[in-house]
Amino acid sequence: MGSAPFLGGGFGHFYAYAPEKLEYPIDRYAMEVKRQLDVLNRHLASHQFLCGDDYTIADMAVYAWYGVLIEGKLYDAAEFLEVNTYTNVVRWAHQIHDCPAVQRGRRVNRTWGDEASQLHERHDSTDLD
Repeated sequence: MGSAPFLGGGFGHFYAYAPEKLEYPIDRYAMEVKRQLDVLNRHLASHQFLCGDDYTIADMAVYAWYGVLIEGKLYDAAEFLEVNTYTNVVRWAHQIHDCPAVQRGRRVNRTWGDEASQLHERHDSTDLD
């Protein structure tokens, strides 16, 4: 979860939300995000998931930030950060995205977008069917 302060609090704030687009903080946090992407990419070159060959809570936590970034759904910054060049992270993100549990989880409490992708409330496992 060391990614959250840099990707969310730093880069995301200055790139997407700050009232003034200041070059220095955007570049500073973009470089740190790219460094973290590089670390992930090198690690995932020899591992299927973050903790080896098993999908764990670590993947779930990091995917929430970096997986969504890779998918182009975070700050509209995928092109700016050239995330497509981190091929092992792209593979990992797509692999997690395609998990049935992830697909189900994305629907829970969702009240926007295509109606088929929404599940306003969940009270039972059959609610996802």
